[in-house]
Amino acid sequence: MEAGTHLLIVDDDERIRGLLQKFLARNGFMVTVARDAAHARRLLAGLEFDLIVLDVMMPGEDGVSLTASLRERLATPILLLTAKGGTQDRISGLEAGADDYLGKPFEPKELLLRINAILRRVPPEQAPSQGPKVLHLGPVRYDVERGEMWRGTVPIRLTATETTLMRIFAAHAGEPLTRSQLVEDPGRDSDRDGAQERAVDVQITRLRRKIEDNPKQPRYLQTVRGAGYMLAAD
Repeated sequence: MEAGTHLLIVDDDERIRGLLQKFLARNGFMVTVARDAAHARRLLAGLEFDLIVLDVMMPGEDGVSLTASLRERLATPILLLTAKGGTQDRISGLEAGADDYLGKPFEPKELLLRINAILRRVPPEQAPSQGPKVLHLGPVRYDVERGEMWRGTVPIRLTATETTLMRIFAAHAGEPLTRSQLVEDPGRDSDRDGAQERAVDVQITRLRRKIEDNPKQPRYLQTVRGAGYMLAAD
């Protein structure tokens, strides 16, 4: 974690906001809190954050809707807090563009593990280098060194998790990769492996929408029967 890493906590429960703010501040983060989506939007209009921790169940605009809206203009990593049994909330959140989720109730240390795991996925800013390695996927090109994707002259926003997937695929272009190989989460435990691998399927679906002309018949991000997925660049 870099010094000055700034988190935004969005939760309508004042007690939870206060507890998380104190806990995360003790672990070296700058922390700003918001009581609902409208409050979060006002803060985001004037401040930049390194990661957003967002409760799904809030009065007014819920966390999934806010995630989808933010993804139209922001690539800031988003971690959703969901009800323990809210499987559909989790899937909907990932489809909307969240990078991970954590079921309530949770241990603060697990939240810390998840936050640090997501932040490790965010590519560092790199100075331009001569002859950057670029993958061509039809009209889409992916700059491996910068972690940037473009369709023609138009940039394609990638979430931190999508950037991680592309980095793994780029390092193994043309090779089938299993779902477990695509899960980078040092904090996970065996009970979560299945859920994490299903989450990979959701992220792959989102990534295909950004890469493929016909996501239902993928040309570049292929499903390999009995193995997993493979990136087939031009």
